[in-house]
Amino acid sequence: MSDTSIRTYASDRQRTESRQEETEKTGEHVCNECGGDLVTDEEHGETVCASCGLVAEEDSIDHGPEWRAFDSKEKDEKSRVGAPTTNMMHDKGLSTNIGWQDKDAYGNSLSSRQRQKMQRLRTWNERFRTRDSKERNLKQALGEIERMSSALGLPKEVRETASVIYRRALDEDLLPGRSIEGVATAAIYASARQMKTPRSIDEVATVSRIGEMEFKRTYRYIVRELSLEVAPADPASYVPRFCSELDLNDEVERRARQLLSDAQEKGVTSGKSPVGLAAAAIYAASLLTNQKVTQSEVSDVTDVSEVTIRNRYQELLEATDVMT
Repeated sequence: MSDTSIRTYASDRQRTESRQEETEKTGEHVCNECGGDLVTDEEHGETVCASCGLVAEEDSIDHGPEWRAFDSKEKDEKSRVGAPTTNMMHDKGLSTNIGWQDKDAYGNSLSSRQRQKMQRLRTWNERFRTRDSKERNLKQALGEIERMSSALGLPKEVRETASVIYRRALDEDLLPGRSIEGVATAAIYASARQMKTPRSIDEVATVSRIGEMEFKRTYRYIVRELSLEVAPADPASYVPRFCSELDLNDEVERRARQLLSDAQEKGVTSGKSPVGLAAAAIYAASLLTNQKVTQSEVSDVTDVSEVTIRNRYQELLEATDVMT
C-alpha cells in the first residue's frame, strides 16, 4: 500500500472520528464504520446506516400498542388510554368513577336489587375518594372553582391555574381562619388576571358565596403570601367581551382600543378603574362610528354607573382631541 493511500485512509478515519465526537455532543447518531447517518427501520425493528447498510441496533423495543386497527372506530374501541390528569380534580382524575347508568355491559337494565347495590357502591366509592380532611377540603374548593368559572365563562386554562393557586395555598397552610369559598374566589380572580382574561370584582363577587369585603381581603392576603405576579388589569382586555354582549361590530372594538391606547400614552388611565375606562371607550367608539348605544345599555352590560361612563367618556375624548 502506498503512502498516499495510507494518508487518505488516516484522514478519512480522522474525519469520521471527529464527526462522531460532534454528533455525540449534539445528540445525533452516526455509523461507527463510515460516519453515515443512521435511520430507524420500524418494520424490522433495526437501526441501519443509510450509507453502508451496517445494522447498528436490532430487536429494538416497539413502543406502540400490541393491537392493530384499520379505522378510527376500531382504534377507539381498542384503545385503553384514559383521560389526561388535571389539577381541576382533587385526585387529578386518577380515581375510578362508577357510571350513573343502571345498565349492564350488554345495555340491559338492572333489577331493583342490583340498582340498590350499585347505588351503595357509588356512595362508598365517593367516600373512599377522599382519604383525609385535606382532600375533602380540596374537593369542595375545586368544585366551587368549577362552579364560579362556569358562571363567569372562563376558559379551561384559567380554571387550571386557579386550581394550582388553591393547591399552593393549601400546601402552605394559608387556609386557617379563612373560608374555603373565600380562597377559591381569590384564586379565580388572580388566575383570570394572570391569564389576560380578567373579570371585574363586581362580576366575581356576584357569583361568589362570600361578601365583597371578605373577597378583597382574602385576595390581598393570597397574593402577598404566595408572591403572585399579578399585573394591573388592561382596560383593552375587557373590550372584546363587552362589545360582543352589546352586539357591536369589529370597527367599534378597534376604535375603542385606539382610544384607550391614546389615553394610556397621555397617562389619563392611571389610577382609574379599567372596567370604567373600557365602558367609556366602547360608548365613545360607538358614537364615533355611528353605531349608537345608550349609556344605560353599556351600564347594564359592564355593571358601571352611567355617571362613571360620562366622566371617563369626557376624559378619553379630551386625551385624544376628538370632538363630537
